[in-house]
Amino acid sequence: MNRMRLLFGVVLLLGGFFLGTAWKGYNDKADNNQDTAVQVGNKSATAGRDGALPPLSDELNPQELATIQLFEQAAPSVCFITTSTVQMDWFTRDVTEIPRGTGSGFVWDKDGHIVTNFHVIQGAQRATVTLADRSSWPAKLVGYAADKDLAVLKIEAPREALIPIPVGSSDNLRVGQSVYAIGNPFGLDQSLTTGVVSALGREIESVSGLPIRDVIQSDAAINPGNSGGPLLNSSGKLIGVNTAIYSPSGASAGIGFSIPVHVVNWVIPELIKYGELKRPTLGVELARPEIVARLGLQGALVIDVVKGSGAEKAGVRPTLRDQYGSIQLGDIIIGLDDQVINSNNDLILALEAYKPGQKVFLKVLRDEKERQLELTLDTSQ
Repeated sequence: MNRMRLLFGVVLLLGGFFLGTAWKGYNDKADNNQDTAVQVGNKSATAGRDGALPPLSDELNPQELATIQLFEQAAPSVCFITTSTVQMDWFTRDVTEIPRGTGSGFVWDKDGHIVTNFHVIQGAQRATVTLADRSSWPAKLVGYAADKDLAVLKIEAPREALIPIPVGSSDNLRVGQSVYAIGNPFGLDQSLTTGVVSALGREIESVSGLPIRDVIQSDAAINPGNSGGPLLNSSGKLIGVNTAIYSPSGASAGIGFSIPVHVVNWVIPELIKYGELKRPTLGVELARPEIVARLGLQGALVIDVVKGSGAEKAGVRPTLRDQYGSIQLGDIIIGLDDQVINSNNDLILALEAYKPGQKVFLKVLRDEKERQLELTLDTSQ
């Protein structure tokens, strides 16, 4: 009996020993598995946080690779612009900031100048620029040219955060060449659309009513919010600023318009330096187009001449009333150097090629006879 009790105790002792060993091994294995899971999870999370792009697929063709590279190089220069107005409640005196609109823009230089369309910031009291790195900066208006639908903002961002866009040329564009538009359509930032130049030399109306000529037409999708963004060539260089779409519905219908970069290249430096365009002037006041049309004339009719101006010194004749009350028409400008002038707009746009102080030859009709006058251009005030 005593032997049976002793044997039973030994069995219980050995069973407990082996059961404890097995349980420890299970826990150790579980702990090891848990550690492994944590390490894998941490490694994955780190890869997601560092912003590294996934490797390119081996199935991409050369054209796709070129487009991807173009976007990744140009996108850091493109920014998102939001505007707002400030409204005061006259009863409570509380001030409320009301969102006005959104648009696109791009970094012009390391000093923080941002280029966009004038209509993007028109009527706004505040503007905020969000760079590609998602940092947002309050912007101040440096200058604008309503006639060209261009404006310049300035932000106080670190120079290392500002990546100016490479500037190309629009002088040698051809219908059919590839173009790429980057912007923020409908507030969806950093969107790329592609297409081709579908026409050149188009004319659209600016906010001021003056035509913008030599506009680029493309079929790259340009939607609301794309305004002010860059149009790029296949080298990733700026060839235009997206400004308008032709669409009955307000969305892209395959026709978009961009201000050519050769206009941007002379407008933006002047806006940065002066805050406005310093146009040369003749020193004359012109009749309204409807008056010229009613009289059956063609050209720019001079109504008045500014005293001391180049026009007065050159002998340009204004419109006057004689002693009997009859109207004597002034000079009708029909030519500027070798350019034919058929309207006021023709004259205004022709003057853009000149600088104040330059001498020009005006061809005018006076008493139904052509005359040529030499004139020194003045500076617009």
